[in-house]
Amino acid sequence: MAEEMVIFTRTYDFVTWLLPLTENFPRSQRFVTTTRLQNAALNFQERIIEANNNRKQRAEKLREADTELLKIRLYLRLVEHWKWIKPGQYRHASEMVVELGRLLGGWLKTVTPESR
Repeated sequence: MAEEMVIFTRTYDFVTWLLPLTENFPRSQRFVTTTRLQNAALNFQERIIEANNNRKQRAEKLREADTELLKIRLYLRLVEHWKWIKPGQYRHASEMVVELGRLLGGWLKTVTPESR
C-alpha cells in the first residue's frame, strides 16, 4: 500500500514540473504535440486516481495508465528530438517516467492474479 501512495506523489511532482515546461514549446505546436503530452500526463494521473477509488476496475485502470505512460514516453522522445527541451530536462523527465513505470508495474502486479 505504501508503494501505491508514492505513485501519487511522484505523479503530482511530474505533472507540476512538466506542464509549465510545455509552455515554452513552439506556439505552432500548442494544439498538437504540446496538448497531447499534457493530456497524456493528466490522463495518467486521472487513471491512477480512478484505479485507487474503484477496486473492481483497478487492474483495467492501471493498464490504461500504462498506456498513457507509453504516450508520455513517445511525446518526450519527440520533443527531445526536436530540441524543444534541453538534454538535462529530457534526462530528468526520463528518470521520473521510469520511476512512475516501476511504481505502476509494482502496483499492477499486486492486483492481477496472472502476474503473481
